[in-house]
Amino acid sequence: MKFNKYFVIAALTVLFSSCSKDFLDKAPEDSINTSNFFQTESDAITAINGAYQPLQWPKLYNMRMWTTDIMAGNSIVGAGGGTDGIETQDEANFVTASDNQGVLDLWRGPWPGILRCNIILNKVPGMDIAESLKNRVLGEAHFLRAHYYFILVRFFGDVPLTLKPVNPGDDLRPARTPKADVYNQIIADYTEAMNLLPLKSQYTGSDVGRASKGSATGMLAKVYLTLGNYQKVVDLCEQVKTMGYSLNANYAENFSPNTKNSNESLFEIQYTGNAGYDFWSNENQASWLSTFTGPRGSGLVAGGWGWNQPTQEFIDSYEPGDLRKDVTVFYEGCPQFDGKDYKKSWSLTGYNLRKFLVPLSVVSSYDNSPLNFPVLRYADVLLMKAEALNEMNRTAEAEAPLNQVRARAGLNAVTGLGKDAFREKVLHERRMELAFEGQRWFDLIRVNNGQYAIDFLKSIGKTNISSKFLLFPVPQKERDANPNLTQNPGY
Repeated sequence: MKFNKYFVIAALTVLFSSCSKDFLDKAPEDSINTSNFFQTESDAITAINGAYQPLQWPKLYNMRMWTTDIMAGNSIVGAGGGTDGIETQDEANFVTASDNQGVLDLWRGPWPGILRCNIILNKVPGMDIAESLKNRVLGEAHFLRAHYYFILVRFFGDVPLTLKPVNPGDDLRPARTPKADVYNQIIADYTEAMNLLPLKSQYTGSDVGRASKGSATGMLAKVYLTLGNYQKVVDLCEQVKTMGYSLNANYAENFSPNTKNSNESLFEIQYTGNAGYDFWSNENQASWLSTFTGPRGSGLVAGGWGWNQPTQEFIDSYEPGDLRKDVTVFYEGCPQFDGKDYKKSWSLTGYNLRKFLVPLSVVSSYDNSPLNFPVLRYADVLLMKAEALNEMNRTAEAEAPLNQVRARAGLNAVTGLGKDAFREKVLHERRMELAFEGQRWFDLIRVNNGQYAIDFLKSIGKTNISSKFLLFPVPQKERDANPNLTQNPGY
């Protein structure tokens, strides 16, 4: 069984159920219990594979995470117009309410993964299996639990912090934990993952793509960047540098099904074509991105529903000669795609997303795109280091990692800027380098306690933005099921 299918046998359905109400409403279809399951190395591997699976779901990286670039102002929903994607339109127009379906998805998406990790961290230490495998599985569980909580805390602030398996009779109505405590746990989990996980280079065959020491180190740097601990960011980025990562010579190699898990990749969500599952189900193993974001009615890709159409302001933000533009977006007169010309009439803005499209010559069916989704790349690590060095008043040193990224993009080196100007330059560089990878929103809200987001979004005409929208509301459905959940201010 290949790892990249994140396969979980049906008998584990009850073992890995969520505390969210939509899961609790479903009666278990079997009677397996954890004491009977965690016996063999195969059991441990199956369990940890299942802990990765929620990352693939539409509630997280197969849809909701990448649509945050729409909220961040890089693009509009586009799609079929009218009410198509209305929940994302409301988020992007900052009229989000507590009944928003996209918000509900993002709240519910991480919890199955968290609970699966909790079960693994409770059961695997007592298993009689090879120590190397035990350490790896535990390291993966710590990494994944940290990642799921990192998603939640950035979107919602205070969230329930659950670190033990949920059993019959337990209190399923936890209160929210202060975000400072959640961050402390995220740091502890990523740190433990760093200690336990192997290097990426030690994975072979079907294990390629699992979380590694580099994954945990890079993600911990991102946590500290979010918290403003810049020395920690620099130290961790230096550690990543010693692990053999490098920029791909061609930017496009980060978004090709032929170069998945490349030397630039620290962590990406694994997808596979010909998965044999319903496209709309959680069991689906194929990526939605090409299908959803391909130009509508164009015939350029299988599906092609026209989501995520870049704005004119975003297009105008490219510096002349930026090689990333032709990889990232379609525009009138751009290079052909799979031997075909682009027509601006395929988009409400005149532009479409190109970055994640898989040509018909590669995938002829809308439900079988094998393209992985990048969560953390070495370019991101370099830009984190540059930003952190600048914030520590080491701007001259910060030029080198920034200029590595710019050189690949075909742009001139930056030199001689003051601290404030350099900050703007590196944030701009992050926007263009990581466009449509679900990073821009988090970059906006972490700078200057979110005021950077408010100022930028107002500058591009999003006048509804205010500080309350820097966090999502706690979904009303969850509050109805759990009266101990308080609401975020202003909702």
